[in-house]
Amino acid sequence: MTKPPNEEKESSGKRPGGSSYEQPRCLENEWEGADFLMMQQRLDRVTDWMRLDANELAPLRHPKRSLMVVVHARLDDGHVGSFTGYRVHYDIALGPGKGGIRFHPEVSLSEVAAIAMLMTWKCSLMNLPFGGAHGGIRLDPAKLSEREIERITRRYASEIIELIGPDEDIPGPDLNTNEQTMAWIMDTFSVNKGHTVPSVVTGKPKSIGGSLGASEAVGHGVVFCARRAVEKLSLITDAPTVVVQGLGNVGSVVASSLHERGFNVVGISDVTGGVYNERGLNVPHLKDHVARVGSVQGYPEADAVTNAELLELQCDILAPCAVANQVNAGNAGKLRCKVIVEGANAPTTPDADDILDDRGIAVLPDILAAASGVTVGYFEWVQGLIRLFWTEEEVYKRLDALVGKACEQVFDLARREKVSLRMAAWRIAVARVVEARRLRGLYP
Repeated sequence: MTKPPNEEKESSGKRPGGSSYEQPRCLENEWEGADFLMMQQRLDRVTDWMRLDANELAPLRHPKRSLMVVVHARLDDGHVGSFTGYRVHYDIALGPGKGGIRFHPEVSLSEVAAIAMLMTWKCSLMNLPFGGAHGGIRLDPAKLSEREIERITRRYASEIIELIGPDEDIPGPDLNTNEQTMAWIMDTFSVNKGHTVPSVVTGKPKSIGGSLGASEAVGHGVVFCARRAVEKLSLITDAPTVVVQGLGNVGSVVASSLHERGFNVVGISDVTGGVYNERGLNVPHLKDHVARVGSVQGYPEADAVTNAELLELQCDILAPCAVANQVNAGNAGKLRCKVIVEGANAPTTPDADDILDDRGIAVLPDILAAASGVTVGYFEWVQGLIRLFWTEEEVYKRLDALVGKACEQVFDLARREKVSLRMAAWRIAVARVVEARRLRGLYP
């Protein structure tokens, strides 16, 4: 998501022993930040098209509830650190909240609320019995030990315990959180309840109830959508060329899987920059290089490019799998791809969408292409509730069926109404939430 405005940083002062931990900055007027306003802009576009009246629209424009907490935790040197945390429920008309928890020094209420809205539409589009939620703690994990992060995580879980639960809100991993984070939250919740509650979180280790296929789920969904795009958009080529931005959990799976399926991956990047070979990259060999040196830099069989240059490379499919707002008004007119398959949350801004539409570049939106993570999270939640675990083959069979059905609905609506794939996806998702709200009525 976009960075919040520069403001003065809070400081907790010197830590014993001469070291210091600088508290991430506190923000004012967080709610009306750029991240949330961008999501409202997308919502307004689709609801204008749907011609929703004011009574139908009003409940959709803001979260149902949000909780801001101050998490106090003892650090390794004895100093007590204070960290701001959030949990937001955007809409729960379709079921309990579902969404990740992120750790980052620039986490804000605006960012968390924006992603909670995005999760609402992801779950709705995939026809999952979930509403949208999200959370986070404003901290820099690189400056904290694992023991400190555990204490902060557990205290945060205790502070938001009134909001979470298998029937209320089911967190999962997100930026800078992982299986271990989810295990700490599950244990903290279970200790408070007096018995093990595996379905309070998803994305936890397999040994304590995690689902097979969870770690590769988002990448698998991006690959599925890329393959469907080749078919639906008539990209007639034996080996479609692909550029992948990001080599994390999602981008790594996307690059490897498409390479194995005969796609020609010509460009890949990580946080340090990118590499490009117009004849195609040997993805397994590149990943071996990354494992040895820690980045794509210095890979001998490709030319070095910046992340900005990578996005503008000529290719059939561009898969932004890194962070938000990478495709914007400043570069959308320079892109030389035919299709964008969004593997990250909100990698394309609304202004960029307008430019891409005018240029005929199709965009498979994040609420479709990146929805496989929450879908397998749903599978994990179900498996925990019934205490019956599925094989990896069963997980992917069910996942492909749901993603395939959603793809068909989005492509069909876009074709019938002559609108972008994003508008079609959002309309389907918003319409389901509106219908659920109508049927449930307004209380009291």
